[in-house]
Amino acid sequence: MPETRPTPEASAPPASGDVVTPPSEDAANLVEIAQTMATQSRSFLSTVTEVASGTNPEAAVPLLLLATSDILSAGARLGAMVDVVPASRFEPDLGPDPDVDPLRIGLANVLEGIDEYVEVEDPLLGADVTGATLSGDLSAIASALAQGLRHFEADQVLEALWWWQFSYLSVWGERASSVLRVVQVILAHLRLDVEDDVAAEAEYDALQA
Repeated sequence: MPETRPTPEASAPPASGDVVTPPSEDAANLVEIAQTMATQSRSFLSTVTEVASGTNPEAAVPLLLLATSDILSAGARLGAMVDVVPASRFEPDLGPDPDVDPLRIGLANVLEGIDEYVEVEDPLLGADVTGATLSGDLSAIASALAQGLRHFEADQVLEALWWWQFSYLSVWGERASSVLRVVQVILAHLRLDVEDDVAAEAEYDALQA
């Protein structure tokens, strides 16, 4: 059954000028943006599925760094553009949402020991700290991207763009930003946290080369 689509400000209708329906002359540009998002979504989903399989755990963190950086770059374009507003106020029914629990569990197994982290819940509202997991964040991102991809593959281009944009602002953009920061911190620890004698030996070898 079609559901009424959520809006960022559900309590009140948008004021004039707040929400702009893209004009018809921008249709080609919207299709290009949707195609880019579809390509990046497929790439992200493929990468996190590969990581979750556990076939190459040594490459998990670098792969997640690249995948998250790429999808955030694509998402930034959605965040910067005007709001996409489909003609209908109801989101077409695509059936049950994708089940991302197996993905989350696989990621949690691969990332055991580095999965959990803490972050400031909302840096604009205060310093309250909350816990999160990379596996939970990555599966939430995957779920949002997959839903948009389902619309796109059903030839519902505006629906796909609306969903990707709305969920970027409400869910996956923030989660991906957190994932990227944590993954960068993990890489920094892996590369820079070495014993003094190991670092001195590496420096000596570099000077003698």
